[in-house]
Amino acid sequence: MQSATIVSYLLHEIHQLPTGLTYALVTVLVFGEAALFIGFVLPGETAVLVAGVAASQGHVNIVLVCVLVVAAAIVGDSVGFAIGHRYGEQLMRLKILRRRRAALERALEGLRRRGPIYVFIGRFTAFLRAVMPGLAGMSRMNYRRFLIANAAGGVLWGVSFSLLGYFAGTALTRIEKYASWLGLAVLILMVLFFIVYHFVKRSRETSEDSQWVAEHGGDDSVQSLE
Repeated sequence: MQSATIVSYLLHEIHQLPTGLTYALVTVLVFGEAALFIGFVLPGETAVLVAGVAASQGHVNIVLVCVLVVAAAIVGDSVGFAIGHRYGEQLMRLKILRRRRAALERALEGLRRRGPIYVFIGRFTAFLRAVMPGLAGMSRMNYRRFLIANAAGGVLWGVSFSLLGYFAGTALTRIEKYASWLGLAVLILMVLFFIVYHFVKRSRETSEDSQWVAEHGGDDSVQSLE
């Protein structure tokens, strides 16, 4: 890499993936976020944003990306709903979920109070997006009500994040063309913002978990919904 900036390097690496593999990866990652709980490791929006950037460079078609993302989100969450309905209690014993008890309790309370509206809202939060379908299935929510709310959220989330990546990719290319140092500064600021956001969020969740444990005396039982 000679005079290329970090931005151009990242875009170049994206272009090295075969078109079909790019489509397949974003579909699998979005599908598996709730169906396979990989959202704890890699939030689906990351894959969607990358696909949008690739589309801005002509590597993939943005319309097809939107269709695949929306379909994968709806189908993946439906699988997550079925898994929660069948194996919800066993899943609650997983270590990764026991450590997020406070957040799970808040999600269950949200489902109790707002039902489908909370399912829709949960689509736009990384943690809730990964667990909400399973919790909804465990709560015995009517599947048709879940599907309508989930589909509405999936369409809005999938299209908006795909287009966000698309227009961000176009903007970064223009920035780099006319001012490569500015493009590098923007990239660094974006990385710093997400790092700070991650640690602030983690600190808040740890504090809330500690408060929940203190209030419940370490009881590991999970409230079930009727």
